[in-house]
Amino acid sequence: MPPAGLPVTARPRPRRAGPDRRGRPRREPARASAAGGIPRRSHLPHLRCRQAAAHRPAGAADQGRKRHTGARGREGFEGRSSFRAWLYRIATNTCLDFLRRNKRVPRPYDPLPDVEQGEPPQFLPWLQPFPDDSAEIAETRETMELVFLAAIQHLPPKQRAVVILNDVLGWKAAETADLLETSVASVTSALQRARPTLRERLPERRTDWARTVRPTEEEQAILRRYMAAATADGDSRVMAELLREDVLVTMPPNPLWFSGRDVFLGFVAKSLDPASPTYFGEWKHLPTVANGLPAAAGYVRRPGTRIYRAQVLDVLRIEDGQVAEITAFEPHLFPAFGLPLTLT
Repeated sequence: MPPAGLPVTARPRPRRAGPDRRGRPRREPARASAAGGIPRRSHLPHLRCRQAAAHRPAGAADQGRKRHTGARGREGFEGRSSFRAWLYRIATNTCLDFLRRNKRVPRPYDPLPDVEQGEPPQFLPWLQPFPDDSAEIAETRETMELVFLAAIQHLPPKQRAVVILNDVLGWKAAETADLLETSVASVTSALQRARPTLRERLPERRTDWARTVRPTEEEQAILRRYMAAATADGDSRVMAELLREDVLVTMPPNPLWFSGRDVFLGFVAKSLDPASPTYFGEWKHLPTVANGLPAAAGYVRRPGTRIYRAQVLDVLRIEDGQVAEITAFEPHLFPAFGLPLTLT
C-alpha cells in the first residue's frame, strides 16, 4: 500500500464549461508555444523530477515520456494554479508512483578482497549523472550534486519530494502541500524527519547542494590538470596533488570502490604504465559538466587499435582545491551529454 498522504498520479482531465465551484469564470488554458509544444522552461519539472526522484535514464526515460504525454493534454489545465505548478504536479506524482512500484534500498558496498580500506560507502547502482544546460543552470536552482542525490535515496518518497520542493526549489510549505494534496502540518513534519537523515549522510562542510552556476574557474583548472594527469604520459605526482588524502572513488553500477588516495593510485598506476602487463591503453579526455560539477569524458585506444573509444565519465566533487570524490559512470551515457562515442 502507498504511504498515507501520497496522491495518485495526476492526469489531465476534460475541461469543464461554465464557472468554477466558486462562481468565478474559468481561465483559458495556457497556450502552447509557436512550435506547438511545451514551452522550453516548462520542460524543467520533467527533467529534474527524473534526476531527483527516479534518477536513472534507463528507467526514467519511460517516466519522462509519460509525463510529457500527460502535459501535452492542455485541455486538462483549468488555470486554478500556474501552468508550472500543474506540470510539477504531474511530474512529481508520476515519479512517486514509480518509486512505490520500484523499491530501491541503498546498501553498503561489499569489501574488496586483499584491499585495506575504511568503512564501505553506500552502493547505489541506479545512480546516474544528469547533463546540464548552461542557460537553465543560470536561471534555476534545479541542478543538484550527486552527493545530495545519493543522500536523498535514504528518504521515503514523500519526504524526498518535500525536501526537493522546499529546500532545493525554495517552495513555500503551503505550495508544497497544495501540490501533494496534503496539509501544511504534514509537509512541516516531513521536513523535520528528513533533515536529520540528510545531515547524517552529507559531508559536514557543505550546506547548499543546489548548484546555481557552472564549475568555477578553479574547478575547471583542476579538471584540466586531472585530464592531463590521467594518461600514460601524465605525472603521477600531479595526480597525487590533485586528490584529497581521503578521496572516495565509486563506479555505479559496478561494485568497485576505493577509499583513499594511495589505494586508488595503486590501482590505476599499472593500467597507465605501457611496460605493465595490465596496461589498458592510451587515453584522451574531453571536458563536460554533470549535475553542475566538472566532469571528464575518458576515451581509450587499446593496444593494437587505432580508434579511441568511450570508456568512462568521471564526475569530480572538488573541495578546498582538491578532488574529494570521483564518481565514474559507464560510457553508454556519453550521447546524453552530446559526447561522441569515438575519437581519432
